[in-house]
Amino acid sequence: MRAVLCKEFGPPESLVVAELPEPTPGPGEVVVAIAVAALNFFDTLIIENRYQFKPDLPFSPGAEFAGRVVALGKGVRPDWLGARVAGFAGWGACREKLSVAVDRLARIPDGLSDEAAAGLSVTYGTTLHALADRARLRPEETLAVLGAAGGVGIAAVEIGKLMGARVIACASSPEKLEVARRHGADDLLDYAAGDLKEGLRRLTGGAGVDVIYDPVGGALAEAALRSIAWKGRFLVVGFAAGEIPKLPLNLVLLKGCDVQGVFWGAFTEKEPEANAANVAKLLAWAGEGRIATAESAVFPLEETGRAIRLIADRKATGKVLVRM
Repeated sequence: MRAVLCKEFGPPESLVVAELPEPTPGPGEVVVAIAVAALNFFDTLIIENRYQFKPDLPFSPGAEFAGRVVALGKGVRPDWLGARVAGFAGWGACREKLSVAVDRLARIPDGLSDEAAAGLSVTYGTTLHALADRARLRPEETLAVLGAAGGVGIAAVEIGKLMGARVIACASSPEKLEVARRHGADDLLDYAAGDLKEGLRRLTGGAGVDVIYDPVGGALAEAALRSIAWKGRFLVVGFAAGEIPKLPLNLVLLKGCDVQGVFWGAFTEKEPEANAANVAKLLAWAGEGRIATAESAVFPLEETGRAIRLIADRKATGKVLVRM
């Protein structure tokens, strides 16, 4: 079995392809023959030992995947054998086969491709948790999405529209904004060409933004917070800019707003039933064509390092996939 391995912490170019023994499922586990693995920004961090989860070396990157169940462990129902499934493993998916707990899997609806299903768990799971469980986004509220052409950004645009919000897509180039527009954004704001705070105030007629979805961090965070509406909600999703911002708490006081952390990985562990319900909803939406993971690029297994480099250099729009 071929696998991409991080044998020592370092840049994407340090990853290697190796042969490993076939996995054997333990109790409550299955073996999935992986068709497609999906990559995320945190893959750029975990291989350099800069992420909150620190797997033992060697390990494979890739947290989410789609494939088919080919072996069952003790206690797993027989009807799982042969099932097409999507799942979240935390890491380890950039390999041809993976042993994984069956309760981390969901069945893929008929007609939904492996490519579409593979990229739902993290980006869309994070976003549904953020907008529905944390911010409790309401119809006709305004939602500003920073980094709107990235994987979680596109998910926020699509799910925000499904929830009835007016979506303002914010990104760093006209090309990226065009991607967000194609996924349903109502308004576009290029924060490389003008002031983010003033742009958001202008687009909301001075009222401010009800919900801010921020997977970028850095200098954009404070500028966005200064544009928030009274009793708005600021969602801290990630730090793709590389800098963790320090927000002035007097702004939180003056705006009467909430700053809410979105740690989807912990949510999946602490509230597995709620997460399972969210994943089922996402797969149903995808099967109905109401959401669609946008593929930025698809790479063969041997080029996983190049795929992660694309994300690290912030050149990806949508999901970056690895096909076995």
